Amino acid sequence: MRPFLIVNPASGGGRTGRHFDRIAAAVKETHGQFEAVFTTRRGEAVDIARDAARGGERMVVAVGGDGTASEVVDGLAGAGPVVEPEVLFGCIPHGTGGDLRRSLGWPGTPEEAARALAVGVTVTCDIGMVEYTATDGTARKRHFVNVSSFGVSGRVVRELAKGGRLGGGKLTYTLASAKALLGYRDQPVRWRIDGGDWVEDRVTAIAVCNGRYFGAGMMVSPSARMDDGWLDVTAWKGLGFSDFLTKRRMLYDGTHVKLPNTRCLRARVVEAEPLEGAEVLLDVDGEQPGRLPARWSLLPGALRVRVPLVRP
Repeated sequence: MRPFLIVNPASGGGRTGRHFDRIAAAVKETHGQFEAVFTTRRGEAVDIARDAARGGERMVVAVGGDGTASEVVDGLAGAGPVVEPEVLFGCIPHGTGGDLRRSLGWPGTPEEAARALAVGVTVTCDIGMVEYTATDGTARKRHFVNVSSFGVSGRVVRELAKGGRLGGGKLTYTLASAKALLGYRDQPVRWRIDGGDWVEDRVTAIAVCNGRYFGAGMMVSPSARMDDGWLDVTAWKGLGFSDFLTKRRMLYDGTHVKLPNTRCLRARVVEAEPLEGAEVLLDVDGEQPGRLPARWSLLPGALRVRVPLVRP
C-alpha cells in the first residue's frame, strides 16, 4: 500500500524539513513508491488529509509532531464514510512532544516508524471531538486523537507557540509550564460529565483523555485506553509553581493521580463553561485553538491506525 505522506517541515523546530531526506529514504526502502505533500501553514494538514481520503488514498501518514498528527486525523474524520473501513492512518513522529507516539507505541526513529507502516498491524482507535469557542469568538469543532484539556495547560501551549524551544521536548515543555504557572491562579469554571449535575469549582486544569500522555511525556491518565469507548478525565486543583517543582516526577510516572487534589473520572461527554468572565484556554493535542465554553464527546472505533507488531 503506497503511503501518502503529509509533512510539516516546521515541526520539531524545523528538524523535519531539514532531515526529510532521511525520512524519505526510510520510506522508500520499506515501501518503494510514495507521495509526499508539504504543509505551508497551520491547519493545512486538515484539508490535505480530507482531500487525500476522498481522492482514494488508503494509507495517509502524518510526518511531524502531535499537532500534525492531530490535524491529519481531523481531516480524515471529516472526510466522510471513506474513513471506515478503507483508510489507514500512520505516523512518522518527528516533533517536540512525542505524546501520541508514546500513547500508541510508535517507534522514535524514521527507519523504525517506516518499517512499522510496512509490517505492523492495524488497530481500531477512538477519536475525540471538541466543540469550542474559537479565538475570534465563533463556535468551532475539531477532532483530537490524544488529549484535550483546559486551564493552565492551555497557557502552557500558548507559551510554546511563542517559540523559544530549547533542547529536547521535555525541557521545552518544562520551561513553558514554569512560565505558565508563575502567577497562575486556579480558574473558576462549572463542568459536568454525561449530562449530570454541574460542578462549580476553581481548577488548575482538567484533561479529557483518549490517550495517556501530554506535555512531552507527562502521564496525565495512566488508565486511558484509545480503544475502550471512554474518555478518561483528570482534574487538578490547588496546584501551583512550587507543586510543579516538587511533584514533577509524579506527573511523569502517573502517580500524581494519588494526590488528594487530583480527581479521575470516566465519561462519554464532558462539558465546561467559564465563570466570572474568566478566559479559560484550551489545549487540543498540543495546539491552542480557543477557549471555554466547550463540549467533548467520543467517536468509538472511528480510526484505523497502523502500529508496530510489538508495542510497549
